[in-house]
Formats: sequence, structure tokens, C-alpha cells
Amino acid sequence: MNKFLYGIDFGTTNSALSIFDEEKKEIITTIIVPSLIYFPQDPATAAPLNYVIGEQAISAYLEDGMKGRFIKSIKQILSRSSFIETRIQNKRYNASDLVALILKDLKAKADEIIGYDCQKAVIGRPVFFDDDSTLKDTLAQTRLNKAAEIAGFTEVRFQFEPIGAAFAYEKTIKKKEKVLVADLGGGTTDFTYLALDPAQVGSKDRRNDMIATGGIYIGGDSLDSAFMWDKGTPHFGKNTLYEATPGKVLTVPISLFANICSWDQMNFFNGLRIKKDLQDYYYYSKNDRKFKNLLTLIDNNLGYSLFQAIEKTKIELSDQPVSRFAYSNMEIEIDDQISIDQYDAVIQKDIKKISVYLDEFMLKHEIKAEDIDSLFLTGGTSMVPAIKALFSERFPHIPVNSGDNFQSVAKGLAYSGYLFG
Repeated sequence: MNKFLYGIDFGTTNSALSIFDEEKKEIITTIIVPSLIYFPQDPATAAPLNYVIGEQAISAYLEDGMKGRFIKSIKQILSRSSFIETRIQNKRYNASDLVALILKDLKAKADEIIGYDCQKAVIGRPVFFDDDSTLKDTLAQTRLNKAAEIAGFTEVRFQFEPIGAAFAYEKTIKKKEKVLVADLGGGTTDFTYLALDPAQVGSKDRRNDMIATGGIYIGGDSLDSAFMWDKGTPHFGKNTLYEATPGKVLTVPISLFANICSWDQMNFFNGLRIKKDLQDYYYYSKNDRKFKNLLTLIDNNLGYSLFQAIEKTKIELSDQPVSRFAYSNMEIEIDDQISIDQYDAVIQKDIKKISVYLDEFMLKHEIKAEDIDSLFLTGGTSMVPAIKALFSERFPHIPVNSGDNFQSVAKGLAYSGYLFG
């Protein structure tokens, strides 16, 4: 029987699995699913399972009128010690349980292709799950390891995601290169500086080739949050004035709007107390029309569909100078023209943080620009023009390469079988 190995890139936005045939030493195929889970309000509609994954999760969520529980960016809760569990359909799910649902789905699809219960996997992880806490980083990997176990993997190794991307790139080069890899995903931006050599492909020990690794907790979700704060929240009543007592005019707390700028913060509005406060602000603002949009957004669980519109704007601005930020749902009407210059201004702070971190990374590891033979960019966020400009301006004389932004890491992880040596 053939021996197989899975390379799994569990991502904030999408997850990918590459099937590697260890006898033929080749990748058979790569499967990609959005990292999304939907638990229908009526579990019977999802029988025999009480949840759906990926594209099916989006379809079911929209078909059900955006009721039930829709979960995205699960990767970001792995490092959060404050997240213990959530109750869905009278069942408790911890972080590992939720991640395992996506890993199980990937495994089932791959096992069906090879006709074999593969229990061996190299799973990717960011260089840092959390910027400022070793404890949180350890917690995240422990949870991810538990999720793999729940999903049915008995032999597991972990590999830094940008190293996986580097090994995918190594398959394409003809000579030795010292490469700076930047893996820009939904949750993190990771850097790896390493020596690649086509003659070393498949070698058992690559430890000496890994020169430096580092990362920062900024990714595509950060850019979407910045956009929501700058261009989205004004449509939902940011700076709304209210008069709770005669003659005393106040501004609605700004914290309310910070909590609609990231998916995982939406749960802030689940409590009865905060919902009553929102109704009071609306009443004392004399039923401000834009503040009503906030109530509609929260009461009808429209966050995902709104962020889809933001994502669409970001993608369109990757290859054209102007796009529209358009959203129309339940009397929420948004139709703004957004230029690439406006978008760049919105995300400038995050781009600056990545740039500053890159400088610190190179200084710390004594890497000079002239020591780098090539750059390799991967991950969906690498397609953002301001990101491309950051690297082309920082390294004007170094060739910038990119692979498949959604498959490179998974493929490289599948090439990391030496970890089992």
C-alpha cells in the first residue's frame, strides 16, 4: 500500500491540504476550503452532521437568513486564554474542538481521494501565534495539536508556515539562493530567511539551512478592521450624539464601534445589558438613522456579509485604481467610491508596523539587503498593492517571486517529511 503524508496549512481565512505520495515523492493534489463553520439554528437541516464547513457553510448561512452560529477566523482564538469554550446547540466546544471540525473535513476529502485513512501530517503554524506572549504561543500550539488528534491524526509534526512556503519555492529554482520569505496571511505576517538549494530537496536534515524566523500579528484581517473603522463605522453611527438629560449632549461610546471592526469582538453585543444600552442610545439620539444601522447589523447577525463587501473592495483594489464599497441589506445602504490612494491611507498604519518589524528582524539577525538573493511572497495579503510596494521599495534590486498564494504553504509542508526522520 502506498504511504501518504498530508501537508496542512490551517489558515485564518482558508485552509489547504496537500496529499504527498511518499513512494513516488510527488504531490497528488491540493484541497482548499474556507476556514468557516456554520451551525444551523435548526440542527435537523444539517443532518447527519449538525454543522457545515467551508463554501457550504456560506451557502447554508445565507439560505437560513443568517441565523444560527457562523464562525470564522477560528485560528485567532487558539492563542486566547480567555476563550475557554462556547455552547452551540446545547453542546460545548473548546478551541481544539472547533479547529478539529475543519481538519476533519479536509482529512475526509483527502482520504476519499487516496482510499486510505492517512494519519500522518505536517501541520503549519505561524512563527508567532501571539506577538507578546510565549505562554499564549505555547497554548495555541497545544490546542492545535489536540485538534489534529481529535481529527484522527496520530503522527503529527509542526513546521513554520513560511518555511513551508520556502520549500515550495525551492522546487522551482536552479541554483543555491539565500531567500527572504514573507508569508502574509489573514492573521499574521511571518518572515523566514534561509538557504535554499535544489540539490537539497528531500534532504532529511534542514536545520542548518534555517537562518532566521520572526513574525508579527498583522494580516489581512487587520487591514479589513482598519477599513471598517475608517470607512464602515461612519455608516453605523460613529460620533452619534445623544441627550440622556436635558441640555447635556454626549457622544455614544467609541468602544461600541471598535467592537464591530473585528469578527471575534462581535460577541461583545450578546449580553442583555449591552443590548439595552444600545436601545437607550438610539432613543436618546432621537432615533438617529445611522445608529439604527448598528442595531440592525447586530440584531440580524449581518457582520459576515458586511465584511464580505469589505473583502470584495480590497480584492478589486489589488488590480484596479478604483472600487466601490457597496452594501445593501435590511435598509442598511452603503455605496462609496474608494480609490487605491484612499485605501492605502486607511491601511498605512498596519503597513508601517510591518515595515518597522521587517527592519527590526533584519537588524536583530544581522541580515543585510546584499545578503538576500531573492524574495518570495506568499499568502492572500501579499496581493495588496501597498504590500508589494513595501518590498519593491525596500529591496529595489532584489527579484520578487511569488507562488500560488493559497497553495504554496501546504505544498511546502507536504515536502517536509524529513521532520519524521
